[in-house]
Amino acid sequence: MAEIIRSIRGMNDILPDVTPYWQAVEKTLKDVLSGYGYQEIRFPIVEKTELFCRSIGEVTDIVEKEMYTFEDRNGDYLTLRPEGTAGCVRAAMQNGLLNQTQRLWYMGPMFRHERPQKGRYRQFHQIGVEAYGFSGPDIDAEMILMTARLWKRLNLTGLTLQINSLGSTDARLAYRDELITYFEAHKDELDEDSQRRLQSNPLRILDSKNPAMQALNDAAPKLLDHLDNESKQDFEALCQILDTTGLSYEINPRLVRGLDYYGKTVFEWVTDHLGSQGTVCAGGRYDGLVAQLGGRGATAIGFAIGLERLIALLDATGALPDVTDIDAYIVAVGEQAEKQALLLAEQLRDAIPNLRLITHCGGGSFKNQFKRADRSGARWTLILGDDEISQQVVGVKTMATGEQEIIAWDALAGYLKQ
Repeated sequence: MAEIIRSIRGMNDILPDVTPYWQAVEKTLKDVLSGYGYQEIRFPIVEKTELFCRSIGEVTDIVEKEMYTFEDRNGDYLTLRPEGTAGCVRAAMQNGLLNQTQRLWYMGPMFRHERPQKGRYRQFHQIGVEAYGFSGPDIDAEMILMTARLWKRLNLTGLTLQINSLGSTDARLAYRDELITYFEAHKDELDEDSQRRLQSNPLRILDSKNPAMQALNDAAPKLLDHLDNESKQDFEALCQILDTTGLSYEINPRLVRGLDYYGKTVFEWVTDHLGSQGTVCAGGRYDGLVAQLGGRGATAIGFAIGLERLIALLDATGALPDVTDIDAYIVAVGEQAEKQALLLAEQLRDAIPNLRLITHCGGGSFKNQFKRADRSGARWTLILGDDEISQQVVGVKTMATGEQEIIAWDALAGYLKQ
């Protein structure tokens, strides 16, 4: 017997007993986004490797260690997308979408070769949201308020909003020099990753998840103390808007985000219900990325939500949506009943387009068919035997109560609608 081929480590199957929750969550997300005027965009999961090297940054864990990169038959280097923002910017530039303001969203798989653990996978799914051409802090506030509404619609609690400002490029460069001086004086206390980043990308040291680095990072110079005037004014205006709406937040001076293209406002929604992988939603401004990728400068802001983590959080807090996958299950025993069952099912689908209906196929006794109907989770079992066919009626059993009624064939659709 041939060896069974298994899935790649860290790339998981999402099985039928779970997908209804995914579908319900995705529908809620889409409904909220469309309510704010955001439109869906779809772009490839494979891009030229250069796109991510130029956007994310050469000296990042993603580019250095985690990207799935390969050489195709033409000798081009291609990469499975590790995140969505760069591909969305590329698509917007290439298709002339940046000539006017845009509110966009996308959904799909991302790929990073990380060590698999709970909440961190090699193939994971995100919904990403991007806005182009808006310059003031009002769009920053809208993005944050929109995420808060998403949690409200999902009945989700236990998330904390953290915000920070990374300032302008010039402000970060000046701050970078001061940060290097500080960490040079404590070089013996830096872990291996931080020592490697010290000269190339010292802000990423502040993003370290190593508990041994926390005290050192807490005592480091604060970027908020080195902001340029414009960034400071924008951040203060953002805080004022959030205060006006009553949305609670924390200012986290160590929040720097893991990608090089961010500047000015950054934010994260975090939870303590998921262990070390506590960031459920993260985003911020990246005004310089369009120019960095060869386009005319355009202001931009966005965020991404990890769907695996979001659904895990809904499960952990008892907020998974109530999903009923199947409305009715038809059981049919007898030669005439089996022939008529499919006809009845099609007539019901014509009358009730959204009806979720399973017709038993493959024969079997009433007892075995009822077992399958019960396992399906259907609200009703519709019963057809030769007697029912001769009388043009259907037995209807309400599965939750066990009550059973006899309904005329031509009245069944109206009964189920009610």
